Parts: sequence; structure tokens; C-alpha cells
Amino acid sequence: MGHGTSGEAMIVTVVSVPDGGTARISVAEARQRLATDRFLLLDVELPDEEDPAADEPVARRLGLEDEDLGWFGSRDESARAEFLGGAAGFVVPVVHDGDIVQVHALASERFLVVVHWGRRAGLADAIKAQLRRERPSDAVASLFLLLQESLVTFRRAAVRAVLRVEELEDDMFEGRRPEQIYLLSQERRWSARLHHALLPYLQAVEEVITRRMMSPDFPVERQRLALEFQRTARLVLADIESLQDAARRAFASYGSLVAGEQNGVINRLALVSVIFLPLSFLTGFFGMNFEFLTNRLETRDEFWLLAVGLQLVAVLGSLVLLHRSRIWRRLRDDD
Repeated sequence: MGHGTSGEAMIVTVVSVPDGGTARISVAEARQRLATDRFLLLDVELPDEEDPAADEPVARRLGLEDEDLGWFGSRDESARAEFLGGAAGFVVPVVHDGDIVQVHALASERFLVVVHWGRRAGLADAIKAQLRRERPSDAVASLFLLLQESLVTFRRAAVRAVLRVEELEDDMFEGRRPEQIYLLSQERRWSARLHHALLPYLQAVEEVITRRMMSPDFPVERQRLALEFQRTARLVLADIESLQDAARRAFASYGSLVAGEQNGVINRLALVSVIFLPLSFLTGFFGMNFEFLTNRLETRDEFWLLAVGLQLVAVLGSLVLLHRSRIWRRLRDDD
């Protein structure tokens, strides 16, 4: 499948435009077609595991000799959008299977080369479907389809997460459980990851697009594609911000429920203290050794009347007052 040992693990697929058909080709054939074809779309799949023999850069293996392309096909690159004279290079974040992965794209007037690792990118079928529907006129138009599809993956992830947060918030009002706060924390972390991955990429792309649109030789059709990309990017950012707002709102709802439960506990403790306060007073009063208590209260009847009777009267009086108070009615309604 390759050209020398360095290309054996690299799978190159040529995508037909406009029907979206694919055919696997060798690295040597890919080098030749990149040098001769007028319109070429290549999908390069690198292995998930690092290939010890693949020490040669991907761009050089494909015959794209450019000193500015050392990043192309290199793992762990940051968000990138660069205009390289006759080509434009991008490191595009994509949401796939609950994770954020990278896709590298290099586009010129004649070709679009997309590099990803394994099948994690999950864009192949979507791009082929877009090619069949949109029928792009050149490689740059195909590039914008790729960039748009990457934004769609973020938007779908954000919308699904918002729905999960709203379901969690509804469940909280049905019955609060400790695991709900953990699930909310996961959704909040996911919203931060989406925002952290997308925002630097959009800022880089915005700079490149704005600079190119200011050029008088920038075609009108590409201006339309660029404006459509910018509009979609703003919508996706708004969806992610909606997810962040929903997560914060759910956390606030959880805190309100906890505060309400704590208020109920405090009110119950207040009721208990109201009942036992007169009892504590009577116990302390009759426990004092002054002349009236030690010399006058000598019979058993006097003891039961004062020591026990007053206690019962105090308890019954407290219960009657509490039963007529707002606190009692509020606790009964909460129950």
C-alpha cells in the first residue's frame, strides 16, 4: 500500500466528485496525482498507534514539499488556520463518539488533502453525502464543506448535552439524588471542553477568512462560503453558551433544592426547641434550693401538681401555639 516502509501504515483514499465515490490508492499514485490532477480530494488515514518507521513527515510522503508543512499530520497540534500562499492549512477539531479529535486539512486550487487517525474522525460518510448534494466546483468549496461539517458535530454535541441537562433538572424536582450533581458536573466539564476546543480554532479561522475577504481578488462565491461559515460558527458558539447557561441554571436549581431541605430541617429543630424551652425553664426553676421550694412543697400531691402538671401544661400550650402558627402549616404543606 505504500511507497517504501514509511508509507505502509498510511491508507490513502481518493474521493470522487461529485458522486462521492471512493477508491484506495497507493502513496506513490497519490504523489503522482497530486502533481498532475486538476481537482483531487484525498483522505489519508494514519494508524492510531505511532508507526516507528514513519519518521518522514506526511507532507513529504505525499510529495508536498513545503517547509511550512511540518505540522501537517503531526499529533497533538493546536488549533490552526494558516494561509500558505498557494494553499491553506487547518487543524480542525471534530466531535466524535463523545470525544474531541483532530482532522488536518490542506487545500489549494487543485486539491484537498484530509488527514486523520484511524476512523475516529467520523466525517467520511458525512463529507461524501455533502459532496453528492452540494457538488462543489473546486477543492476550496470542498474545504468549506469539511469546515462546516466539523461545526455541525459541535452543534449536535451541544444540543444533545443541553437536552441531557434539562432532563437532569426535571429529575431533580421529582426527587433529588446525590448522583445528579456528579452528572451535572460531567455535563459542565463537557461544555468547557467544547468551548475550549472550538473557540481558538474559530478565532484562527476568522483571522484568515477576514484577511482573505479584504483582498480585492477574493472571488464572490468564496465570500459567500466564508460568510456562511462565519454565520454557522456564531450559531454553534451560541449553542455551546446555551449549554453552559443550562448547566449553571441546573446547579443553581440543585442548590435551591438543598437550601429548601435545609430550611425544613432548621424549622423542625425550631419546633423542637419551642417545645422544650418551657420544659427547660421549669426544670431549672424547680431545681433551685430556695426557702419556698424546700420548706413548703413537702407532699406528693404538691410535687405532681407543680413538677409534672406545669410541664404538661407547658407542652400542651406550646403544641397549641405551634399548630396555629405559619411554621406548622408550612411544614405540613411541604410534607
